[in-house]
Amino acid sequence: MRSGLWPFVLCLLTILPAVAQEKSGSSPADEKPRVFITDSQSWEISGASGGANGASAGVVKGGARPQTAEIIKTFSERCPLVIVNNKQDKADYIVLLDHEGGKGFLRHDNKVAVFNKDGDSIVSHSTMSLGSSVKDACEAITKDWPSSAAKLRAPAPKLTPVASAPAQVPAAVGKVSVSSNPTGADIEIDGSFVGTTPSMVELPPGEHQIAIKKSGYQPWQRKMKIMSGAINLSPDLEKAQ
Repeated sequence: MRSGLWPFVLCLLTILPAVAQEKSGSSPADEKPRVFITDSQSWEISGASGGANGASAGVVKGGARPQTAEIIKTFSERCPLVIVNNKQDKADYIVLLDHEGGKGFLRHDNKVAVFNKDGDSIVSHSTMSLGSSVKDACEAITKDWPSSAAKLRAPAPKLTPVASAPAQVPAAVGKVSVSSNPTGADIEIDGSFVGTTPSMVELPPGEHQIAIKKSGYQPWQRKMKIMSGAINLSPDLEKAQ
């Protein structure tokens, strides 16, 4: 081989592996997000529910169970850009989806809330149909995924144990047991839907706005200072005039 060709050959040997790696590599955003679907009767929310600029935060806890096969099938058909996953700890997003039947338009009452793996709420409101709930959840996930994929799929950092490090003291939380007469009312904490009565909600110490709402009844609202310990709320809702 002529000596003049060696610089060209060395250049190719340097560039080709990098090009092959670039073609074969893929970022987390190129993959479909994994979604776990549940309902508010089977889980507890721990942490703050609220924040600024429309964002709120919460931490999913407890024995969440998957929704019915019919609702999972509906979600899969109407949101093909995601993968419905049956394991909560493997999911990138958790969809809290409450669906109440009824043929009449006004008899439909659906609630939807979507939390990412970090526990942040990206959507939370009521809709008039199951299809609208699925559509809103799907749009929120597909909009959030490109910018959040790398963080949500990032491996957990390895911690180096330190023998002399003091034991971590868990942050104090207040437990609020919320029920109502009649039951099945929406619970809102600091403006965000967190479940239906009866439910147990864990909140950090401080002032929180608690609202209990049900169609056909006057809303019940209180601003309460939550401390560590347990509080029971069980208001009787008055019928709307």
